[in-house]
Amino acid sequence: MTLDAASHALPDAALPAATLLASGEPWLPVCALTDLAPERGAVALVDGVQVAVFRLADDTVHAVQQLDPFSGAYVMARGIVGTRGDAPTVASPMYKQVFDLRTGRCLETVGREPEHLSTWPVRVADGTVYVDRSTRSR
Repeated sequence: MTLDAASHALPDAALPAATLLASGEPWLPVCALTDLAPERGAVALVDGVQVAVFRLADDTVHAVQQLDPFSGAYVMARGIVGTRGDAPTVASPMYKQVFDLRTGRCLETVGREPEHLSTWPVRVADGTVYVDRSTRSR
């Protein structure tokens, strides 16, 4: 599935969609939460950047860069979702490095120098997933 945009982290069902858009912040509606299959990735385009969006079993949504920093391939949405302790993770389908979906930090380098993923803030309001286009971590 390819979406129109996407990103990282905390669902906020308490905020109505009108509040997110009226707040002056650049929240971009990406898709309906139900468009994302739990424990699977989807790809979205945010200001020309491919982003891997993940909906977890608890309906938390995270977004990280689609580009695998170790292989140079745009494949992170095809990674395997899991956990390390309390951290939700995705393992690259290429060389199996494991990344924290909340921070983009590489938790398992598989013998290589650490490279991290960019992340974007995400909110869910009124069943719609929003990405903050102005905030990209690195």
